[in-house]
Amino acid sequence: MKLLLMGPPGAGKGSQSKKLVEAYDLQSISTGEMFREAYKKGDPMGEKAMEYIRQGELVDDELTNRVVRERLSHERPDARFLLDGYPRTVNQARALDKILTEKGTRLTAVINIVVDKEVIIERMAGRRVCRQCAATYHTKFRPPRVENVCDACGGDLHQREDDKPASVRNRLNIYESKTRPIIDYYKGRGFLINIDGEQSFEKVFRDIQRALRDLT
Repeated sequence: MKLLLMGPPGAGKGSQSKKLVEAYDLQSISTGEMFREAYKKGDPMGEKAMEYIRQGELVDDELTNRVVRERLSHERPDARFLLDGYPRTVNQARALDKILTEKGTRLTAVINIVVDKEVIIERMAGRRVCRQCAATYHTKFRPPRVENVCDACGGDLHQREDDKPASVRNRLNIYESKTRPIIDYYKGRGFLINIDGEQSFEKVFRDIQRALRDLT
């Protein structure tokens, strides 16, 4: 099984990704995590990527494709994985097709979580992330037991730069102009699954499971 998880910023992809990885024994391949890890290590590639991310911009195609190609080069054709945060442009989607074709495989399904813009803005404005373990909370929907303190490790919670209002608006505009066309690209391929992301976390996950069962 090879899945691609899509949806606008704040649609809940991160939480659903973790659940899917656990339930289906998948490897998680997240470009965002790879870029942040590279940045922490002082890698020039990570530093360049973070310049884009801080401004709410997409990391350029060439850099992103290079990182993903390198990551997937270590995987067997029958590897089971979930892609999170890639591809984000049609050019990246085409590059992914080429990478997988060269390995003699293809995506199983593209899961698209659909959420209204105003709902997303509310969600992201209250999102807080632990500086130490990256656990995610929300001031309204999932607050920590102690304000600004991570339940899991006691680390400090903060609002990421790309969750601040100006960055969120920019990210949504970018999504509409560059990422949404990917939905049409995959829709024509016959394995796009649209999921209502405004339901509870549990209901969204059950709908994803049901859709994946229908594919088999």
